[in-house]
Amino acid sequence: MTKLPIGMLPRGLTRDQAAEYCGCETTDAFDDWVRRGIVPGPMIGTRRWDRKAIDRALDRRSGLLPPEAAGQSFEEWLAQQTD
Repeated sequence: MTKLPIGMLPRGLTRDQAAEYCGCETTDAFDDWVRRGIVPGPMIGTRRWDRKAIDRALDRRSGLLPPEAAGQSFEEWLAQQTD
């Protein structure tokens, strides 16, 4: 098995790594985030989570993505901001 260069993060994360990456204190808390749709589940056919998909989901959830990049209309985005 090869080692990644220093500073390069793996893209495919194990469940434990994904939970830690998200800042969840337990994998049960991370599983709850997945169930609630806060972050996506593992990539189809794997037991690995895509780090970039997690980033995008959290960016969308926190309002960092513009509405078009999040796949929604401005009106949908605005309604979420006023909830």
